[in-house]
Amino acid sequence: MVTLTGQSALVTGASSGIGAAVAEALAGAGARVGLVARRADELDRVLERCRAQSPASAAWTADLADLDGVEALAAAADEAFGGVDVLVNNAGMPKRRRVQDLSPAETEEVMRLNYLSPIRLTLALLPGMLARGSGHLVAMGSVAARLGPPHEAAYAASKAAVTAFWESMAVDLDGTGVQVHVVQPALIDTGLFSVPGNEPPLSDLADVLPPREAAAAVLEVIGSGRFERYVPGWFADMAAGKAADVEAFVAGVKDWTRERLRDRRDAQGAEPGGRIARPGGRR
Repeated sequence: MVTLTGQSALVTGASSGIGAAVAEALAGAGARVGLVARRADELDRVLERCRAQSPASAAWTADLADLDGVEALAAAADEAFGGVDVLVNNAGMPKRRRVQDLSPAETEEVMRLNYLSPIRLTLALLPGMLARGSGHLVAMGSVAARLGPPHEAAYAASKAAVTAFWESMAVDLDGTGVQVHVVQPALIDTGLFSVPGNEPPLSDLADVLPPREAAAAVLEVIGSGRFERYVPGWFADMAAGKAADVEAFVAGVKDWTRERLRDRRDAQGAEPGGRIARPGGRR
């Protein structure tokens, strides 16, 4: 069991879903937890639960897509806790849409929140960790970072960028005492599947896992020092299989996508006048 008594942790996107579960797990492990999210009411409820286990926990309401405010947030957390020992970059947004339906502005919005904001926050808190000779930098990635799912190019690219940065950072920080970890969840039961402006997911949501599974993975990598952890773990084999034969993997995903879209059209049936409804009823 991981013990973080006397340490402090900062968790972004902490008002619900994986972020809330991670914050509560860290508080249960003894850490003073700083919670960051846009929604103040939801954030206060999570903070109350964290304080029941770790009374010195605190919260900051912030929109991490506003990159100009990230350094000030880092400074506030550093001052409040006397240094941040664990950073969990969890805040993010989905964008389920075919490439031909994406706008440049949408791709930039996704990259700003999912990639640029965690990089800025990490670089702002890193000097303190280096000075203390210890710390944990955790990124909440996605299996999309390794597997390139259909209709999720913008999201997958943002998570791949984070993963690549984390890989290089793990090497650069070797010997400093600062450890680097990335958790790659698959289908987790969060509100990301119902965010407006997104297509319905192609995957079967009957197999979604509870957020506590991702939170347990965060504690596991912190305790073990492991760099990467998939949730569920068998996705590591899928990623290895893709790496061994990318051509076959891409061909298989094309087949799977065609089958899922055909099943969706069949389930929706024909619209009045004999027209077949498009996926998700769009356009």
